[in-house]
Amino acid sequence: MTSPHRRRPKRQTMTIGDLAQRTGVPVKVLRRHEDLGLIYTLGRSPAGYRLFDEDALWCVDVIRTLRALGLTEAEIQHLANSHADGCQLVGPQLAEMLHRVRARTETRIRELEQLRWRVENFERRHRAALEGRAVANPWGANPRSSQHEA
Repeated sequence: MTSPHRRRPKRQTMTIGDLAQRTGVPVKVLRRHEDLGLIYTLGRSPAGYRLFDEDALWCVDVIRTLRALGLTEAEIQHLANSHADGCQLVGPQLAEMLHRVRARTETRIRELEQLRWRVENFERRHRAALEGRAVANPWGANPRSSQHEA
């Protein structure tokens, strides 16, 4: 049993470089996230260095998870601000954001399928040129190359 007068161990302080090394996230990205208020910070050292503790590791992990789900930094910032403003029920907001992510993803999938169709169609129409046979240029003759000098 610990004494009630015993002090809590001092939390280890990290610079942004230390945080980058421990998380694998570039310093530039961490700076942006800290500026957006997404990472808990201890403030700055007397020399002006950004200081963090272990809580920042949790923040980076949450950001990484939400980004992997397709949320934008602005959406993550909105969630963080809602939580900071005392809105403990961020679940419904997150559900709505995930619904929007799904819609964006479906739109992007349709765009990529159209791109794949255009590439396949181009390859079919210009197979000989792409294989180095027949026509050297899949777009046809260059009009400037056929101009005659006077």
